[in-house]
Parts: sequence; C-alpha cells; structure tokens
Amino acid sequence: MAVSRKEPSVLEALFPILFLIALLVVNIFIFGTDGLEGSNQMVLVVSSGVAGLVAIFRLKIKWEELQDGIVNSISSAMSSILILLLIGALAGTWLLSGIVPAMIYYGLQILNPTIFLIAACIVSAIVSIATGSSWTTVATVGVALLGIGKALGFGEGIIAGAVLSGAYFGDKMSPLSDTTNLAPAMAGTDLFTHIRHMTKTTVPSILITLIIFGVIGFTSGAEGSVDQVKDISAVILEQFNINGWLFIVPVLVILMIVKKVPAVPALLAGALLGGLFAVIFQPGIIQTIANEENVSFLYMSYKAVMKALYGEISIVTSNEVVNELLVTGGMAGMLNTIWLIICAMIFGGIMEESGMLRVLAEAIIEKVHSIGSLIASTAATCVFFNVTTSDQYLAILVPGRMYADIYKKRGLKGENLSRTLEDSATVTSVLIPWNTCGATQASVLGVATLTYAPYCFFNIISPFMTILFGYLKLGINYYSKEEMEEIKNELAV
Repeated sequence: MAVSRKEPSVLEALFPILFLIALLVVNIFIFGTDGLEGSNQMVLVVSSGVAGLVAIFRLKIKWEELQDGIVNSISSAMSSILILLLIGALAGTWLLSGIVPAMIYYGLQILNPTIFLIAACIVSAIVSIATGSSWTTVATVGVALLGIGKALGFGEGIIAGAVLSGAYFGDKMSPLSDTTNLAPAMAGTDLFTHIRHMTKTTVPSILITLIIFGVIGFTSGAEGSVDQVKDISAVILEQFNINGWLFIVPVLVILMIVKKVPAVPALLAGALLGGLFAVIFQPGIIQTIANEENVSFLYMSYKAVMKALYGEISIVTSNEVVNELLVTGGMAGMLNTIWLIICAMIFGGIMEESGMLRVLAEAIIEKVHSIGSLIASTAATCVFFNVTTSDQYLAILVPGRMYADIYKKRGLKGENLSRTLEDSATVTSVLIPWNTCGATQASVLGVATLTYAPYCFFNIISPFMTILFGYLKLGINYYSKEEMEEIKNELAV
C-alpha cells in the first residue's frame, strides 16, 4: 500500500530555513567574504540535505519526486548560467581590446569625487533603462565605473552600491526588462499601466538615493588627487591604444538589446567583437597575453583572445591601482558563482516540491487584515522567496500567484500587486549573497555582496517605500463597484 505524502506543518517547513540561516551566520563569521570560494555552497548542500530528510521521513515524499523538483529548479536557472558565462567572456575580451580601459580613461577626464557617486548611479540607470538588463549594465559600464571610482579614492563597496542602485532602478522601469514584463503578467495588469504605477514609489526612492549619494560625495573627502588621476591615465595610455572607435562594440551591444535581441546572442556577439577589436587595436597587449616569440601574429591573436574568453588574464603595469583594474577571470572566473547558483537551486527545488515554501507563505497570508498589512505581507513574502529559492523570478512568480485573488477580493487593482512585486522581489535579490543576482553581481564586480549591500540605498529603500504607501493608502488604485461585482462573479465560478 502506497503511503500518501503529508502536508508539512509551519514548524517543519521553517526548520530547514532556520538551519540554513544559522549555518550561514557561522559561515560568514568564519570565512567572511571568502564564502563564495566554496563554503557557502556547502552550507546550501547540507541545508538541502536537512530539507530532504524532513521531506522524506516526516512528509513521506519519495526521493524521485524531490529529485524531479531539484532538476526543474536548476533548469529554471540555466538561462542565467549561460548569461553569466558569457558575461565572463565579454569582460575578458573587453579588457584585452581596451574597451574597459578606454571607459576608465575617458571617465577620469570628466568625473570628479564630488559628483562621481551621483553620476555613476544616473549613468547606470540610463543604460539599464535602454537595455532592460541590470546584469548587462553592471558587466559593461558598471565594471568601468568601479575602476574610475577606485582611481578617485572611493571604496569599492560604495561604488558598487551606486552602480547597482542605478542599474536596478533602470531594470525596474524599462519596458524591455523581463521582470518588468513578468510582474504585471502575474498580477493581471498591462505593462505600461504597471510602469506608470511604479513611478509613484520608485521616483521618491531614487531621489532619496541620489540625495544620499550627493551628501556622501560632498563630505567624503575622497582623495583622488589630480596627480593620481594623471598617473593612472598616463599608464593606461602607455599600455593601450585608446580611441573612440573602441566604443563601437558597447554601443552595438546596447543597440542589440534595445532591438530585443536575446541576451545570450547579444553578449556572445559583444564578446567576439571585443576579441576582434583587440586584434585590430591592441597588438602589443595581444603579444603580452600570448607570451610567445617567433610565431605569427595570427597564432598569438588566437591564443590571447581564447585566454581572455575562458580564463584569467592580467596586465601588469608600474601602477598598483591600475594593476587591480586590469585583471579579469573570463568564463572560468564565473564557475564559483555557477556552483553557488546550482546549490541554491537544489535547496529551493526541495523546499518547493515538498510544499514547505507554500505552507510558510499561506501562514503569512492568514495574518493579513488591512491594505497596509497586505502590501507589507506581499513584500515580506517576496524577500522570503528571494532568500529561500535564491531566484528573483520565483520571488515574483510564486507570490504573484498567491496574492492575485486576495488583492482582487480587497478591491485592489492588479497594478498594486505588480508594483509591490517589483519594489520588493526585483530589487532585493541583489542583496542576498546566495541569490542568483547577488552571487552574479558580486562575481562580475569582484566585490562581495555583504560589502556592497549596505550602500545599495535604492534597493533597501524600495520595499519600505511601497509598504509606507500601503499603510498611508497613497497611490493605490481601486476597482469600481461595477468592476467588483464582475470580480465576485468571476471568483465564485
């Protein structure tokens, strides 16, 4: 006689998550920012084992079912893994070709410490709106801005915070963004109604963010001296052939994404074009990276470009600051992050397949009474799913499905839900070290998640802003009486 699976209790569902959090705290205390090297991955694997034991021995779920859940969970992250590998390749060839050094060089000529953080945030926002991708923004202009900021004397945490604040603002507000399209689809509203409704909370959040960065810029005392900037610029000019033609490649990548070319082919094209431009404009760098003598330039070019695509390359100069900027890990540099993503999706797959995530979410819904508490619960659920499933898409999809009918019953239009999903799920994903977004951005920028997270002011403010608007009943769209009658009939069917 087959044993039917049991419904998990709240305590059973909460136990693997509490275990995960406790072990992560211990891990951070012992390993600090080196957790991505493997210890965070093992924490997720061990926590997955705990969740699996609860599912098998307490909930009577067969391992084969859990395994299917794990496979489905990992499959949902495959597109992110492909993009991550290509971002590594792109970073390699854009360094080899002089594209990133050119961005740093010209940026140093026009930016100063007082306005740098504001400018970094705004530039990242504009590029992200144009491309619809925070990941592409961070991997291209974000890397360059990090180099400029370091040269101007800022810490890497606050530079990354400014870049990510702008990038995620643009990602939220761009009609080209996948999350911006996903949220209204889950909530039952249309794209442009969703974007218009988001401006009510998103614009105040980014304005507060810019004010904070402005105050920091004016009072930081960042010591990026004129002499230091001149030295860095001179070293870059000495090593690379810097010219405006190099910007053709990033412009083409941005245009491809604006024209809705999928991210994978667009990034692959950008990486390969970077390799081609390296051969055309940087023969000296090609020879240095290839480290070969008495061979043809074609041979050296092939070897150098391949090394930039798949592995670590570094260009050693007389300036230590420049040396830190001129290093990249290629595809291989992304493997620890991919390892982390896979381990996180294993944990999320077991938790979802066993029903433990659903039970915890339903327990939250039971406590909802007012509009403010409904929106606060939605935001908290999104953050919860970002932490437990390690995926911002699941953090939009699952709460979106859970809360859609509740919002309707309370007379709240779909755009209220879609806005809350974006204000909480999209932006907080990058603050969590084991989330696909947090792990990716930390790897791309070379800055630990916990180092930049305190400075991602936009990402921190956004969920609180949407909750505040909920409790104050500001910017809330309601159904008319006639519409409510139709909804009641629809839900009764």
